[in-house]
Parts: sequence; C-alpha cells; structure tokens
Amino acid sequence: MDPQILAFIGVSSILTILPGADTALVTRTAIGSGRRAAIAATLGINAGVLMHATASALGISAILARSVTAFSIMKFAGAAYLVWLGARAIREARTAPPAAAGNAPLAAQGARTGAAAPGALSRYFRQGLFTNLLNPKVAIFYLTFLPQFIAPGDPVLRKSLLLAGIHNVLGLVWLSAVAWFFGRLGQVMSRPVVKRRLEQATGVLLIGFGLRLAWAKR
Repeated sequence: MDPQILAFIGVSSILTILPGADTALVTRTAIGSGRRAAIAATLGINAGVLMHATASALGISAILARSVTAFSIMKFAGAAYLVWLGARAIREARTAPPAAAGNAPLAAQGARTGAAAPGALSRYFRQGLFTNLLNPKVAIFYLTFLPQFIAPGDPVLRKSLLLAGIHNVLGLVWLSAVAWFFGRLGQVMSRPVVKRRLEQATGVLLIGFGLRLAWAKR
C-alpha cells in the first residue's frame, strides 16, 4: 500500500478520536434519544464532512480561505447553530418529566429503546449535517491537510477524494461506536437524574464548541 496512505490513516485515526462537537452531539443524542437517533446524527455528520471534502478537492472551498467575509458568515452561523443545539439540550433535560428524562424527544413514540420514528431520525440527521456544513474549519482542514499526503505527479482530484473517503470511513466507525456505547449506557441507567445531568453536560460542551468556533481564525 502507498506509504502516504498508511501515514494518512495513522494521523487521521488520531484526529478522529479527539473530542469535538461531533462527538458531543452524538453522545448527547445517544443518551437522550437512543442509538438509532445517534446513528442518524452520525450519518449526517459524515455527509457534511464528505461534502466539504468534495468541495475542497474541486477547489470550491478555497473561497473560504481567501474571503474573510465568507469565512466569518459561515463561522458565526455554525457557532450560533452549535450554541442553539446546546441550549436546547439543556432545556429539554430540565423540562423532561422524571419518568421520561433524557428521552423527551422520543417519549411520545414509545422510544424507551431509542427506536425513533423516520421523521425524528431525519431531524437528527439534519442536526449532524448542519453541524459540519456550517463549520468552515472543516473546509480549511481539508484544504491544508490533504495536500500533505499527495505526492507530486499523483492525480490530485482522485487522490484527494480517496483520502477524504478514508477519513470519512474512520469517522463513521468511531462515531458509530460512540453512538452504540452511549446509547447502551442511556438504556441501562436506572436514575433519570443522571441522564439529565449527562445531557446537560453535553449541552454545555456544545455551547463551548460553538463559542470556540465563533472566536476561530482562518
């Protein structure tokens, strides 16, 4: 195998498991709404990542690197969205009835096992999608990171898409594991108050990631 690809897999694996807004969102969704909802959020996240990677490979994302205005607009929109998700998680955890704490979004659907209805799953998919699409740092990451693993003479577009695909698969595997673990944890918790505290904690994390994005520079 191409040694550059092997190096990319190693570095990408480390970067993938570092805690971030994606992990916080999947964790919060798994605890509060079950594994299926968290998997839907994971698929949305990876769809957003793949879109950014494709735009980067085609040179479209260069606009964000060159335009302060475009970068700032996307940055503040993404930050506001993360803060909104975090605030919503905190509010839902506080207002959920004790018997349904942490499962409020799915309680009406009999979702004690996290079996969300198709409409609810699409909502979680959109949350994951917009969390990434509205984050210009993802686009800049691909613009600056992928070229380091493309040797002179390599077909740039094809190699970029290959590397982006590998990174996407790594992210899908990792976040699916997070969804499974915390979804299972949410099911076996016997004290609703613990689930509420965990949901609130992940909500605070999402707000923190949103504020950090608002202060980010290109």
